[in-house]
Amino acid sequence: MKPKLRMMKMRWLGAAVLLSLYTSSGWAFSIDDVAKQAQSLAGKGYEAPKSNLPSVFREMKYADYQQIQFNHDKAYWSAINTPFKLEFYHQGMYFDTPVAINEVTATAVRKIKYSPDYFNFGNVQHDKDTVKDLGFAGFKVLYPINNKDKNDEIVSMLGASYFRVIGAGQVYGLSARGLAIDTALPSGEEFPRFKEFWIERPKPTDKRLTIFALLDSPRATGAYRFVIIPGRDTVVDVQSKVYLRDKVGKLGVAPLTSMFLFGPSQPSPAINYRPELHDSNGLSMLAGNGEWIWRPLNNPKHLAVSSYAMENPQGFGLLQRGRQFSRFEDIDDRYDLRPSAWITPKGDWGKGKVELVEIPTNDETNDNIVTYWTPDQLPEPGKEMNFKYTITFSRDEDKLHAPDNAWVMQTRRSTGDVKQSNLIRQPDGTQAFVVDFTGQDMKQLPKDTPVTAQASIGDNGEIVENTVRYNPVTQGWRLMLRVKVKDPKKTTDMRAALVNGDKTLSETWSYQLPSNE
Repeated sequence: MKPKLRMMKMRWLGAAVLLSLYTSSGWAFSIDDVAKQAQSLAGKGYEAPKSNLPSVFREMKYADYQQIQFNHDKAYWSAINTPFKLEFYHQGMYFDTPVAINEVTATAVRKIKYSPDYFNFGNVQHDKDTVKDLGFAGFKVLYPINNKDKNDEIVSMLGASYFRVIGAGQVYGLSARGLAIDTALPSGEEFPRFKEFWIERPKPTDKRLTIFALLDSPRATGAYRFVIIPGRDTVVDVQSKVYLRDKVGKLGVAPLTSMFLFGPSQPSPAINYRPELHDSNGLSMLAGNGEWIWRPLNNPKHLAVSSYAMENPQGFGLLQRGRQFSRFEDIDDRYDLRPSAWITPKGDWGKGKVELVEIPTNDETNDNIVTYWTPDQLPEPGKEMNFKYTITFSRDEDKLHAPDNAWVMQTRRSTGDVKQSNLIRQPDGTQAFVVDFTGQDMKQLPKDTPVTAQASIGDNGEIVENTVRYNPVTQGWRLMLRVKVKDPKKTTDMRAALVNGDKTLSETWSYQLPSNE
């Protein structure tokens, strides 16, 4: 070989080696890779997902779907040294369209292929040839969160853009979503769906798991990155890039979905051994100006929407305040162990509203509570919107209110009455609300502190009693409000906060008495 040709060959080999090293060490999958797909989709017409599900699966009942169980010994990543494992959901019932699931390694992206061998089908009779290329409905993440020798499910991603997450000692309750569109509008709600996932293979020492998702719907697309950080509180760090295909009536960012059937603020109309039945009992908000607001939830007879305008919210969430088992008395569903979910925005979200939607329901199987942030201004279709926030799933509600202000411990509703001279109580046509406030700073106040309540009511009501008394049991103060409703067919809004002179002592209690109550 001539010297010149040998030199050229050596240079080419050197360049090839450098390229190989760069590719293996410098390549990294990111949200930008998903965003390119989302932006491309936004510029095209929407294609509805096609179902490939045999009728035996599509028409099955819930009990039959429950028979299809994942083979735990075939959990994904079970053969490698990592604390995280994946299991998959089979299609069935209304989970009737497949989602693509990929594994991201240090050098490549690889599709995780469906196989019926992953599942035990129980007594479900089916043609094996019809399911060999079926695809998954979703997936779950396992991690030794409660015991180092046992993997527990901590994340479930199944259906539309819904996902559920729990921390140590918790059981599944409320859900989060990727995006909500036109919730509670007469035109009807649009439910975006995650159509494809990319999950990073974790290293042996990793304490967090990164998941990317591509969202699609008739009027919006999006790229999402979820970083799951399991622990006593499990935190999900979310980044989203959203693109509108077409104008929407309302965009719901960081939506949460929950259930409220009854509780002390709205007792069960039928005798029930369970005093309370709910995944969450209130919406908590921290406005940009530092005001904390607590809104007890309702199960109204008619659809109800409450809006809280604010600029640059510092946080909001659906909470389960009050965790004593005696409040629920349910040894099967353990509502006392269901988590609260708190959204903490990153950066300035501008002007908009935290919105609460309450939907009538007759039983606990229907989620009837939705909350989200909806911005006042939306960009033109095709323009990118960026949202970053964390979701904390916690049973430690003491961290989810102002440390130096009292918070609402409970809200109880009752028929209003007055005590007569013979000591017999006589109903007087009013509604009574008993609101207990407590807090560390409040417990330090002398019992004779002149605590009062600044209370207000909307045009549909009149406050006929506003009294505050020291509560020796809670070492807090109890507010008693009696209100007279003018038109029972309309909702009645009221607010109250405890004060000592010109000093505010508590968060703001904000309540809406439903119509026809």
